[in-house]
Amino acid sequence: QVQLVESGGGLVQAGGSLRLSCAASGRTFQDYAMGWFRRAPLKEHQFVAGVSWDGITTSYAGSVEGRFTVSRDNVKNTVFLDMNGLLPNDTAVYTCAAARTRAGIPANPRFFGSWGQGTQVTVSS
Repeated sequence: QVQLVESGGGLVQAGGSLRLSCAASGRTFQDYAMGWFRRAPLKEHQFVAGVSWDGITTSYAGSVEGRFTVSRDNVKNTVFLDMNGLLPNDTAVYTCAAARTRAGIPANPRFFGSWGQGTQVTVSS
């Protein structure tokens, strides 16, 4: 398993921006596709964005495409989620996760074996 620690959450006004970071340790980072999920109160985990092991391929939920950008640095073993044009509906706990695969980017949480502790993002109107 890989250990994941997120940072960068906080409170921001609608229209603002935040950058989330997720630092990985413990295993070969490049063996893993990485994903960002979010969970709002009383809702299921939602796939937000993912990036392939080599950083070349990305995938986004329709609700964030064009506003969020996922990227990774395989030297620093870190994955990022840049969030722009934030909306109150983006309020949630954001969690990064690792899926041990070099074959694409899973969107189903059950394919991700390692999870961070989550970081709260709150967007005020």
